This record gives sequence, C-alpha cells and structure tokens, in this order.
Amino acid sequence: MALRIDPDHRRFRDIVRGKIRQNLRQYISSGELIGRKGKNLVSIPVPQIDVPRFHFGNQGQGGVAQGPGKVGDVIAPGQPDEGGAGKAGSEPGEHVLEVELSLEELAEILGQELELPRIEAKGKERLITQKDRYVGIRRAGPESLRHFKRTFRQALRRQIMMGQYDPKRPMVVPVREDRRYRSWKTVPMRHSNALMIFVMDVSGSMGDEQKEIVRIESFWIDTWLRTQYDGLESRYIVHDATAREVDRDTFFRTRESGGTMISSAYRLCAKMIAEDFPASEWNIYPFQFSDGDNWSSDDTSTCMEILKRDILPSVNLFCYGQVESPYGTGQFIKDLDDVFKGDELLVTSEIKSKDAIADSIRTFLGKGK
Repeated sequence: MALRIDPDHRRFRDIVRGKIRQNLRQYISSGELIGRKGKNLVSIPVPQIDVPRFHFGNQGQGGVAQGPGKVGDVIAPGQPDEGGAGKAGSEPGEHVLEVELSLEELAEILGQELELPRIEAKGKERLITQKDRYVGIRRAGPESLRHFKRTFRQALRRQIMMGQYDPKRPMVVPVREDRRYRSWKTVPMRHSNALMIFVMDVSGSMGDEQKEIVRIESFWIDTWLRTQYDGLESRYIVHDATAREVDRDTFFRTRESGGTMISSAYRLCAKMIAEDFPASEWNIYPFQFSDGDNWSSDDTSTCMEILKRDILPSVNLFCYGQVESPYGTGQFIKDLDDVFKGDELLVTSEIKSKDAIADSIRTFLGKGK
C-alpha cells in the first residue's frame, strides 16, 4: 500500500511546488511566512487542490441535453447579479490548504525562480572541523553508548545455546559478556563558514513599514545562504547617530528618534570583521539597509573611506538596500554608485515597496559570489 501511495504523494508535492512557484513573488512580499516558520519548516497557504471528477445525475429528470429541444436553441439566461444581495448560500467557498515545506525546499524554489547561482565559497581547504561518526559495534565502551538491541540479542542467543531460555517464562538477563557498544571514529570534515552582518538605520526617518521590508528581505536572504554554507552566523548592527550590536529580536523591533551617522555602523562592522572573522577563512556578507539619509557629506566621505580601506577587501559581497521613506533624502545610494561604479564587490538596490523585494534579492545574490 505504501508503494502505491508514494507516486501519488510525489505527484501531489510536485503540484504544490508548482503552485508555490507561480505565487512566489506574492509569498516573498508577505511577512506572513515568517510568522509561520517553525524550527525547520514553513507553513505555506496554497489554494485548495481538488481532483476533477464526474457527477452523475438521476435518470429521467430532464435537464441540459435531455428532453425536447433542438441544436442551437438558446438556454434561458440566469438571474442577473444584484451586487451580492440575497440570502445566505449553501455552496462551499474557496478553501486554502496549509502545506509544510522545509527551508531547504523553500530555498530551492527561491533559487530556481530568481535564477540564483550556486555560490563558490572561499576557505574550503582551510576550515576543517571534526565529527564523530558511528561505524560499528564492539565489546567495550562507555555505558552511554551501550547498544540495547545488540546486547539483548547476544544475551538471548547465549541463553538459547546454553539451554537456559524458557519460552513459557521469556526472561532475558544480559551478563557482562553480552554487552555491546557502539564504536566510532573521528573524521575530518572540510566546509566553509559564512557570516552575515545585517546593518539597519533605526533613526527617526525609518518607520515601521521600512523596517518590515528589511525584516522580510533579511528572512529570504538568510534562507538562501543557509543552503549554500554548512556553517552560517548572523550578527546584527543598528545605528542612528551611534552604532551598537544587538540580538535578532532587538534588530527588528528597535525604533529610535535620533539623527543618522552611517560611519558609526561601518566602523563597528569593520572592527567585528577584523577581530572575530578572518577574511581568509570566512565568507562575509554585510547587508546594509537605510533610507539614504545621512548626517552630512563629511560623514558620507568617511563612510567611503572605511568601505575602501577596511570592509570591501575582506568581504565576498557588500549589499546596500535603500528603502523609500517620506523623510529620507535618498542621497546615499547615489554617492555609493558614484564612488564604487564598476566595483563588483558592492551591489546597491532600491526597494521602493514590498513588491520590489524579489528583484532586490536577485540583484544582491544573482552574481553568486
């Protein structure tokens, strides 16, 4: 029975994935999925999928294609729509099906739809970790690794061979010689670690709508990069006139009312990389989000110097996303484009609304760095 169900289950999953792919931009622009995220699964609402089937009526009752009439006769029109007025109906409405997908499946669909290339990570041959792998059974070991089934089997075999096993009183008592333990060996594993540094302007010009855009885009960027690297760390920096490192919850909920000095965030970002994450071993991705309003042109010049000297030489890619705010000048993205024109290590994107999030992700990650 299970074998007959498997092809149908796979076909259903393919249909669901097709539905999600068709509406992916709608899902990306909605923050609903983030609230539905579990530890490794995301619950996604898709339209109810019904298998078409024939319904047969009772014979002799007449109706379309039955009784008197000729080919070409006009069928009486239905009642005109009166703008929804009328009694409560008895027909079912549209239904929504909740489907759970793993984050890996979701990232795969995201990568296919946005045509995101696989990332060639640096540091693969340098970063080596060790992992214990269970490879067999042995007679000695710590009690925490005792293999219950193999121990029981050995005790049962011994009692049967010695004639001590009584089927009427099936009691199996292992002795010291019956105990079996899992054995292991330590194997080296090569992999690359990655660091995401999210930087957000939380000054008075950044409202709730702008921070919601940052929250949604950060979720999808995180989802994609986690499929590209075995180890991924995230750090969060918020700033107004000063910068500080915060945890994830604070990053998305903080709202300040001060001025804006972007150089304070750049200094903290550069210090974080220099002290904790050697560029030769880490794949580093800073993502900065702001409304483009900086305190002064002098501070903007300082930002450009820090980027050139301290940040860009150490990162795989520096991504700057500018959200549209009625209070921001929007000048910073123009300054970045002027100073770093043609530099492939720095990518800028304007995110005017939630509908622009998908294109912004493609702009950031489409080069596969």
